[in-house]
Amino acid sequence: MPDPLLVLAVLAASAVGLWAWRRWHYASFWLIVGFPLMAISVRASWRRVALGCGLTKKRQRWWFTTVPGAIASTGLVKVRRRFQRIAVDTKPFMWLPMPTRYGWRVTLCTLEGQIPGDYADAAERLAHSWGVHAVRVTSDKPGRVRLAATMRDPLVKVDHLPPSPDLLKVTVGRLETGKPWVVDFRTIPHWLNAGATQSGKSNLANALIVGLAPQPVALVGFDLKGGVEFTPYASRLSALACDRAESVDLLCDLVGLMIDRMGLCRQAAARNIWQLPPAIRPVPVVVLVDELAELYLMADKSEKDEVARTSTALLRVAQLGRAFGIYLFCCGQRIGSDLGPGVTALRAQCSGRICHRVNDPETATMTLGDLDPAALASARTIAADTPGVAIVASSDGQWYRARSFYVSEQIAEHTAKAHADLTPPWDEITAHITEPINA
Repeated sequence: MPDPLLVLAVLAASAVGLWAWRRWHYASFWLIVGFPLMAISVRASWRRVALGCGLTKKRQRWWFTTVPGAIASTGLVKVRRRFQRIAVDTKPFMWLPMPTRYGWRVTLCTLEGQIPGDYADAAERLAHSWGVHAVRVTSDKPGRVRLAATMRDPLVKVDHLPPSPDLLKVTVGRLETGKPWVVDFRTIPHWLNAGATQSGKSNLANALIVGLAPQPVALVGFDLKGGVEFTPYASRLSALACDRAESVDLLCDLVGLMIDRMGLCRQAAARNIWQLPPAIRPVPVVVLVDELAELYLMADKSEKDEVARTSTALLRVAQLGRAFGIYLFCCGQRIGSDLGPGVTALRAQCSGRICHRVNDPETATMTLGDLDPAALASARTIAADTPGVAIVASSDGQWYRARSFYVSEQIAEHTAKAHADLTPPWDEITAHITEPINA
């Protein structure tokens, strides 16, 4: 008979070994130990979970049932088995779960009358039933939905900012699925970034500057805080406007630059600058706007004309700039329809949406309300102690929780100075503009 103390010692050593394995190399532990156990549990509990979450359907099936028969002399009721049609709860068919880096995914075949929205509504209940961090629902073909479960929040800790090898593409953080969060101006040319103070909005701009500084692009800044945000990066900025008066002039230059590039593309029979030969292709321009609301606020009627010119010029750049290599990244603490129709029109041109924690629901609605109500609800639950967490509309048409890598002002300033030699002078960029443009 084995010694009980020896058995306890072996069990304790095994438990400590499993804990250390899970603690120091979670990826292999999850694939070898955690996922097989979770997959068995998910498949075994699927009928009960589907029934509890309201994802089953009543169907008629032929089955043996017990029905009461005659009463015996002893007073007992005799029962007999009968083959008849009865209504049973049918669960959606589940394929085999597959492991992912932070959890697992599984494909389901929907029942008649079901849509992916039914599963999205039950996502929170599914997460609690299986004891996972979150469940996201997607659908790539009719009659199929995919559940992607994350065992733990991948946004609790994010790694360092990786280099960006592709032009106009920057990996700024991580999505809740564990995949990189990429801002790709070639795919989504214009972005709207909303967030309250200390929500991570400025940190995201720092990450963009660090990612774009080593690339052959021109960076243009609109810093409506008087220049305190972007002035430390001035060595890598081709132009910087620090108030609305300077912004009007700089926007007029951008409109003139856009019109000049229109003529260049027309002469070469090209639809955009990327169809031009590399020898004559103009440098791409990324426009960073901080405190967008300051461009639209009026203290009195004397500023009405200036605001109108600013709004019109910025909207023209947003509508036509993509084909001519001019891209927008607009940031603001408050973005609401009360700022005027110009903001609403600009919002319609910005396909990329990023919403950090905000102080008023109007800003969240303005940023995400026309995309998905679920995204809006998720944005309102971002905690104040999680800076950098945001809801982002991705290029695949879905929205995700994401978190940007932490990039300090010192790192961004050092990167800007280190690549100052790549800064194209604004005078050279606008040298071909024949005459000033009045927006």
